[in-house]
Order: sequence, then C-alpha cells, then structure tokens
Amino acid sequence: MSDAAQPTAAEVRAAAEAVKTALDRHLAAVERRSGEDDPAVYEAFNELAAAAEEYDELLYDRHDEVTPFEIPGSDSGVLPPYQGPEEANALSVLIRRDYAVAEPQRLLAQAQRVADLDAGTAGESPAAAAAGSSVHAALGVLFGEFEPDEIASRHKEFGLEEGDSTLWVTAADEPAEPGEWLDAPFDQADPHRVVCRFDVSAVFDDEPDDDGIEVDPDVHVRVDPDAVAVLEELDEVEEVEEVDDVDEADVLDVDDDRRPLDADR
Repeated sequence: MSDAAQPTAAEVRAAAEAVKTALDRHLAAVERRSGEDDPAVYEAFNELAAAAEEYDELLYDRHDEVTPFEIPGSDSGVLPPYQGPEEANALSVLIRRDYAVAEPQRLLAQAQRVADLDAGTAGESPAAAAAGSSVHAALGVLFGEFEPDEIASRHKEFGLEEGDSTLWVTAADEPAEPGEWLDAPFDQADPHRVVCRFDVSAVFDDEPDDDGIEVDPDVHVRVDPDAVAVLEELDEVEEVEEVDDVDEADVLDVDDDRRPLDADR
C-alpha cells in the first residue's frame, strides 16, 4: 500500500476505540441473553467481528502489525438464529455452484457438438453456427441442454473445474405467486430462515475432529426431533433389498430431450 493510501494514526485509534465499544456491547448482550439463540447476542457478535476485522486491517496498513484475534467466517458451521415460521407452509431451495473454465477449447467443442446434433434434427440455425465461437455462447448451449445436476456430475467433460457450492433450504410463510420474484430471484435469501444448508468446499477436505475421526463439516442442519425419530427408525432396518444394475440406456430413454454427449441421435 502506498503512503498516500495509508490510514492515519487517528483512524487506527478510532478503530481501536470501536473494538472496545463493541466488546462492551457484546458482553452486555450476553449478560442479558434470553435464550441460546438470542438475536441480540448474534447481532453484537457480528458487530464485534466487524470492528475487530476493521482494526486489524488498519493496524496492518499503518504499522505493519497484526492482532491475535481470529474472526470465524461463514464456514464455522453456525447458523444465525432462526426467525422463520414454526411450521413452514412453503420453502425455497437456493443453489449456488462455482466453476472455473479450465479447458475453454473442450467447452467450445462440446457445445458445438450438441448444437450440431440439434441442427441435424431441426435444420441449421444461427445458434448452432455460433455455439463454438465463444465461451458465452458455449455456456448458453450446454446449460440450456443439460440439467444443472448433470453439469455438476460431468463438469470435467465440459472443460469445467468445480469450485465451492452451497444449497440452502429456506422456509417461507406462503408460496410465491407465479413470476413474483423473477426480476430479482436472490434478493430475499435470508439466512435467518434457513432450515438446513449443505456446503461443499476444498477448505473442508481432510479436516478431522478432535478424536481423529473424519467428520462431515459441510452440512449445517437445524435439528427437528421428528426428523431424528424418522432417521432412527430407518437405521433399525437391517436388510435392504439390492437393486439390480440399471442399464444407462434404459435410464436415458425417457420423455426428455436432454441427453449425454455420447448419445446417438
């Protein structure tokens, strides 16, 4: 950082005072907590974390020094206090999957092949001609042809490299009206209404618990006693009838025009 962009000593001092104030507010909220998931404690915690992070950054920029504080991030596995309906009448499933375009030429070639197959049945089209011309066009073809789950399971075939992903199941008071949120579909993603979430990230790889047993830290669930009872009942089943292997061709022979890249047309 250049000298001109460095924070002043007064700014660093002000950030330190903000940490002290946030510490007092956090302690007061803890002393007055009304329950395990008191929203006031959660809010005070976030304010303290933000103040500490700001002070740490300014201290480093000005004095090249750090603090001993470690601020837990969103991967700590702790959901914020639930503020949704006790009995959800509707739910929304929010999914984010990140990819890197690792092999652009493979992506372009696969998209062109899909477009050529379609052109063979429906005639030449501008979309088919442009499928392999740019990454944007190729992505439009592939994501228009295949379900997102199939893209995820076969991402290497498409020249993609997986990044982090998350799935949130959020509770709603009532189902949305058709078209109600299409203009801003992700604006109402409220973590306080998350019933359960499932995260996948490289940061979770090879993270043992205190006993040296591999754990699954990428699943965060609000425990429902009724759901636990169902799982315990299922766990009592000793034998499960094995299902014969299903031929892939039989699975793909359905009323769905989505197909694998190697399917014959």
